[in-house]
Amino acid sequence: MSTPLNTDHLVVAEEVADALAEGRGVVALESTLLAHGLPSSVSLEVGRRLESVVRAAGAVPATIAVLGGRARVGLDAALLERLCAADADLLKLSRRDLGPALALGRDGATTVAGTATLAAQAGVGVFATGGLGGVHLSLGEQAWDVSADLDVLASTPVAVVCSGVKSVLDIAATVEVLETSSIPVLGFGTDTFPSFYLRESAFGVPWRVDTAAAAAAVIGTHRAHVPGGAGVLVVNPVPAEHELDRELHDRLLADGVALLRERGVRGKDVTPVLLDHFHRESGGASLTTNIELVADNARVAAEIAVELARR
Repeated sequence: MSTPLNTDHLVVAEEVADALAEGRGVVALESTLLAHGLPSSVSLEVGRRLESVVRAAGAVPATIAVLGGRARVGLDAALLERLCAADADLLKLSRRDLGPALALGRDGATTVAGTATLAAQAGVGVFATGGLGGVHLSLGEQAWDVSADLDVLASTPVAVVCSGVKSVLDIAATVEVLETSSIPVLGFGTDTFPSFYLRESAFGVPWRVDTAAAAAAVIGTHRAHVPGGAGVLVVNPVPAEHELDRELHDRLLADGVALLRERGVRGKDVTPVLLDHFHRESGGASLTTNIELVADNARVAAEIAVELARR
């Protein structure tokens, strides 16, 4: 079935277009996780697993990337393999990078900001990811490095399900920016803001929901009755059995920050260096935590998408 959503620069997969036309639940999935956030040895397996989790919960997955100079909302098996190939030369595309990449025919994996933008353009209203970008640590010097994810969520009507922000970021500052940006934050079965590898942080959430139906009710009401284009953030803690040991986490974080200072790492390179440090020094434990929390977020997002469709 052809869809009017398809343009010279945007291609919505047939399965996704059919689900949207029929009012069924669809869940957007980002591609940066697969192309840049995980080892190539596991990325394809994880990509397939995330799509399978979404289907098992009754929704349709829409993995998003820019391939062949076109934004793809939903990938077939061959495109997913291309995205996850060890030799794939993919740019990392935030919202600001989409225009240049599309115009110049470049391939790229989309970040949270890029994925949310394309999902909204295609009419997909629910998005599952691992962790939201946030305010970076200052590392003892004056800095103002804030992820575009926060600004995009403040102006894009997409519900994002994630496990908070990575503990390698400044969680206190990130929570403040979320409040300043008037982005509703829902704790899914939790009263505290999760910190990715850990189920809890020192910061609370303003609202708690315990079911997908309750989350969908809030999201639907927010969209219908609150002026502005802000999305909704649903923070879902990593399953308890996959939480990283707190003592190990704290040691890795302290050592990682010291490593950043020693190497003089700044800006957008901070998070990749710290995550690589966590993966190497934890003996793979942090990688398992990462994969399991994303899978659970995909499940929750799919359940919410199904409930929204019922509304």
